[in-house]
Amino acid sequence: MMIQSAPAGEKRFICTMVEHLDLCGQFARAFGNDAFAPPEPYDEVIDIVTHHDRGWDDADAQPVLHEESGFPCGLGTGPVPGILDTSRKSPDFNEARHAYCGLLSSMHSWGLYNDRYGVSEFKAMPSGKSVPVPERDEDYVRGLLDGELARQERLKAELASDPATAGWIEEKVLMRNYKFLQFTDTLALYFQLRHVSERQQETYLHVPMSADADTTVTVRPLGDDTYAVTPFPFAGDQLEVRCQGRYFEALAGPEAPADLGGHLYGLPAAEQVHTLIAA
Repeated sequence: MMIQSAPAGEKRFICTMVEHLDLCGQFARAFGNDAFAPPEPYDEVIDIVTHHDRGWDDADAQPVLHEESGFPCGLGTGPVPGILDTSRKSPDFNEARHAYCGLLSSMHSWGLYNDRYGVSEFKAMPSGKSVPVPERDEDYVRGLLDGELARQERLKAELASDPATAGWIEEKVLMRNYKFLQFTDTLALYFQLRHVSERQQETYLHVPMSADADTTVTVRPLGDDTYAVTPFPFAGDQLEVRCQGRYFEALAGPEAPADLGGHLYGLPAAEQVHTLIAA
């Protein structure tokens, strides 16, 4: 789950990975105009964008309190128990939907540990562009990532054997769709991990305009949760997106309920609205 930052002493906005994926999907479905072509194959790429982190379902259903912060463990606080397994479970989930979805999901998992294949400078966490691996887990992660590379080769072979999907794995097509996934993912993270007071100008590299051309997109806060986007990759000249979640007040260790999930999901539903405009 996503634990948004907040000024000291304030409640923090929390959303599940499914709610994160919903925001990613809003960006993905709005993407495309005279300068930016929508992804191709459209249905499969939109599907992976809206499901790429589904390996988190079990972790989100049973949250654990990060005692130091008083908030649930998640992106933005402490380590999530079993988080490494999400990098396998997400491709498992998506491969069951479609081989191409499984391939892109596997690339996403591998890329999280490897600077997103070098196509993004976005830092989800202060530690850097890649997911940090504790020394005690290095062998496990190495095996996990080797397994994902093997999965990718297997799925590429499966897709190549079908004339209807063979063109989808051409290098420039596949990387275009991977870049598209990373853009929608990191744009959602910009909003869901950072309090409005902490959002500064952000630059997104390698945003695909087509399979043959990328560009750099800049997001600049204007105030009132409105952001100028240059160049604007979405339809029209304004995009309003909505993120669902709930506001959580920090708990001291003795105050932690036995059923943290019941407490969290029993909180009132909340919504944050962000407006992106063409600069």
